Amino acid sequence: MQLFKYFRRKKINDILDNIDKKDIAKRYFMLILGCFILAFAFNVFFDQYGLVCFGISGLSLVVKEFGIPTYLFIFCSNVILLGVSYIFLGIKKTKHAIVGSLVFPIFVYLTSYLVPYIKFDDVELLVIAIFGGVLSGIGYGIIYKTNFNTGGTDIITEIVSKYTRVSLGKATWISDGIVVLSGLLVFSWEIILYGFLVLYIISFMTDRVVLGISQSKAFYIVTTHEEEVREFLLNITNAGVTIINARGGYTNERQSLLLGVVPTRQYFIVKEGLREIDNNIFFLACDAYEVSSRSN
Repeated sequence: MQLFKYFRRKKINDILDNIDKKDIAKRYFMLILGCFILAFAFNVFFDQYGLVCFGISGLSLVVKEFGIPTYLFIFCSNVILLGVSYIFLGIKKTKHAIVGSLVFPIFVYLTSYLVPYIKFDDVELLVIAIFGGVLSGIGYGIIYKTNFNTGGTDIITEIVSKYTRVSLGKATWISDGIVVLSGLLVFSWEIILYGFLVLYIISFMTDRVVLGISQSKAFYIVTTHEEEVREFLLNITNAGVTIINARGGYTNERQSLLLGVVPTRQYFIVKEGLREIDNNIFFLACDAYEVSSRSN
């Protein structure tokens, strides 16, 4: 049994190693591009207008009020957190943060020279916060699609998640929320509320970049009119259906589960059509962000 577990773990590690090596040049290019976009948004939208934002970058805006340059604080914090990551998360997790942790503060320093040439003095602070959040979300999305990160609070959230069993999403909101609230040391409540708005926009845009916009809907269907539902779905343009053998959790009886994937634009037609076929039908509909098939 132990030997079986060893070989299974080794196979999984080999798969992960192959993923790490895949398209490595392209992934590093996208990482650097994402870091540049993130640094640009930080300087032009957040630092210039005193808006508390995400992670260590947001904390750097607080300590800036005490005379410490933002890029220097970010760099030093990232180096320290890389050491913490090595201790608590190991080398495999840490190596995904090394390049981003070092490149991002360099871009923060370089893009700071663009600030005098890009001014939005007549623009409402709300609009600046929204555009800053959108651009930052795009930057983060590009970075996360490469399976890398920029260190900082990404390391903290992974440690919190690992040792407290809190999900990564909740751990991120906790750590970034604390950062935004720390802005009360030097900023007003208005700025703090803008900071939480920025966090939400960044989170939303990051998901959109990583997952994309859903072009399809997946329907999980349980019905006594299996054949009629199957024929109905197959008559929907660009739709597909798979029949899965299942067992009812309550009745423990064998039954069929139909998995139908349909274009998002056909969602209303499919939903209403299923109800027309069977008044007692049970179905679950959700976004399908990526649909792929393999032909033999």
